[in-house]
Amino acid sequence: MTKAALVLTHRWPDETAPAFEPLMAAASKAGYELRFDPDETAKHRLSPREGVVLDADPSAPVDVCIVLGGDGTILSALRRFAHTGVPVFAVNFGEVGFLATIEPEEMEPGFARAFDGEFEVLRLPAVVVSGPDGEIAAINDVSIHRKVGERVAQLAYLIEGEEVGSVRCDGVVVATPAGSTGYNLANGGPVLAWGVEGFVVSFIAPHSLTARALVVAPNDTLRICNQSVDGVDVIVDGRPVWELDAGASVQARFEHDVATLAQVPGSTFYRRLREKFGRLSS
Repeated sequence: MTKAALVLTHRWPDETAPAFEPLMAAASKAGYELRFDPDETAKHRLSPREGVVLDADPSAPVDVCIVLGGDGTILSALRRFAHTGVPVFAVNFGEVGFLATIEPEEMEPGFARAFDGEFEVLRLPAVVVSGPDGEIAAINDVSIHRKVGERVAQLAYLIEGEEVGSVRCDGVVVATPAGSTGYNLANGGPVLAWGVEGFVVSFIAPHSLTARALVVAPNDTLRICNQSVDGVDVIVDGRPVWELDAGASVQARFEHDVATLAQVPGSTFYRRLREKFGRLSS
């Protein structure tokens, strides 16, 4: 039975175009079928060719997902294949690409590894947030922001029903270990190594000298209450999902083994941390 890979790319097709020929060559050599959903087919103006399925059904089962993009595109792929076990193998075409498997200069041997299964898999947890319209899983983070132009928010946070504090701030971020190097880090929150069980809560521009980031145990439930007079926005992995009215609340919990990220053998979180953030400071 022919194996299949779904290909997802970021919004700038000219940047990822150089990857297509080596990707198709590696797939053909390994006996893989490459699938492009209708959005990808139109974005890249693809023409029919052997071993390539255009306008593919994005819900059809595949063996691996190949991502050409940055962390936002990688997160979209991880959410799409949550709870399926399908590994996401990503080439960094973004600025940081903390979740990427390889860099563009490594893509030819990298694609061969992807199709030969020569990679390790990391099972990523999520923060599952329950709000006005159901539940949604965040692979990176959930952020709750005051609306642009509105007054400073007043947000209370409770763990296992016990109020820990109520903070005047621009917002709050609830991050997984994978997401702790993003918005949470910019807030001065702690970095959680991959493999740590639990999630971190940090504040955006708190109007307090005592508001400190907090790491929450994996079995504890967090509730954030909007005590402001205005509504606030709830954003999951960088995408607005809900408006939280004054007096309303959301609940967040830790969930194990939600998404599957491919890593090259021998890759470590600490090496990735040094290389990605060391590059930005050099």
